[in-house]
Amino acid sequence: MAPLLGVLALVTLLSPGLACPAPCSCSTKKNGRLLAECAYRDLREVPRGLSPNVTILTLSANRLGRLGRAALAEAPELQSLWLGYNHISAVEPGAFAHLLHLKNLDLSHNRLADFPWQDLRGLAGLQILKLSNNRLSWLPRGALAGLRELRSLWLNDNALTTLARGTFEALPALSQLQLFHNPFNCSCKLFWLKEWAQSTSAALSGAGSTLCAAPPRLRGRAVTDIPGALCVAPSAQLTYLSGPAQGGPEDGLTLSLHCSVAGSPPPEIHWRVRTAGGRRVDIHGPTAAKAGRRRFLAFKNGTMAIPGFGKEDEGTYTCLAVNEVGEREVSVSVALAGSEGPAEELPRDDPQAGQPGGHGCAKGDELDPSGMGEKLVIVYHMPREARSGAGGREFRLGILPLALGLLLW
Repeated sequence: MAPLLGVLALVTLLSPGLACPAPCSCSTKKNGRLLAECAYRDLREVPRGLSPNVTILTLSANRLGRLGRAALAEAPELQSLWLGYNHISAVEPGAFAHLLHLKNLDLSHNRLADFPWQDLRGLAGLQILKLSNNRLSWLPRGALAGLRELRSLWLNDNALTTLARGTFEALPALSQLQLFHNPFNCSCKLFWLKEWAQSTSAALSGAGSTLCAAPPRLRGRAVTDIPGALCVAPSAQLTYLSGPAQGGPEDGLTLSLHCSVAGSPPPEIHWRVRTAGGRRVDIHGPTAAKAGRRRFLAFKNGTMAIPGFGKEDEGTYTCLAVNEVGEREVSVSVALAGSEGPAEELPRDDPQAGQPGGHGCAKGDELDPSGMGEKLVIVYHMPREARSGAGGREFRLGILPLALGLLLW
């Protein structure tokens, strides 16, 4: 009888459907899923010898300190993994990446200051993610992208001070979100969360405890109650200034574009230049940028100057106004007409196309008074004799207020 029992025990241990590590107890649920119950065992690491068919693994309330890349390699069929109430402070990238059937992941009440967010990219079926009561201070932009089945997300009781815009917008199934007890800095970088909370159908659990820790004037105020007057998206408007270069008309024209911006907090001004010849120049803040032999000068007051504007400088000039709430851009296309027949190079549908110089060139002309269309500025040479009968040439600037398309607002 004893030999028979020994054989049965050996078969039990070797059977893939029933194999169970010594510290754990294993069973088959009514729905056919295999449960490995390893909670409250004072374990310091994931036990070896798990059945490859196990679908539920409970390792809660142990003394696990870290999860290596191969810690869960024996259980690729896992659907539920419970790791709460341990001492886990580190998870190696790849530890969860192979668990393609995972639906429930609980890592709450641990010591995680970081998490392998890239592991989530392949877990399209994940429905519950618990990371509450850890030490997380940030979420990378796009950390939750692709979790289209995620219903419940617990991030409460961490060290989060802000969240990237759109963090939760890629979660169409989200119905429960917990963010309370985080030291949020309610700058305008977080204003998007208020707008999202007002528009989503997901329940923000503990909203009354999701409070601002900074700045001082908002401390203790709900994150979803940041005053709208403090955070206003940027607006932008382009005007132009023009005149001959310092050396006289022979040295060409200095074209200046001025970008007026508004918003709260005050927007920064960036410039983007894309010339017809394929040059690309990006300027962030007051500075000078070179493209070949050309210099684009950007000033603190929002003005850009292009000395000696020539044919190679034709293209699209874009002003971007950027603050913590968002960004706006306004563009102008600039072209240089030839010196022999400027009227012929103006668009034929322009009512004054046959009148060289018909477009006045007063400084400060508005390129975008309504904010509804991109404008075309044509810089052209006009023979002096056409105006005074004298020899020589003058440089003039014409503006055609043509709506070429809607701006990106």
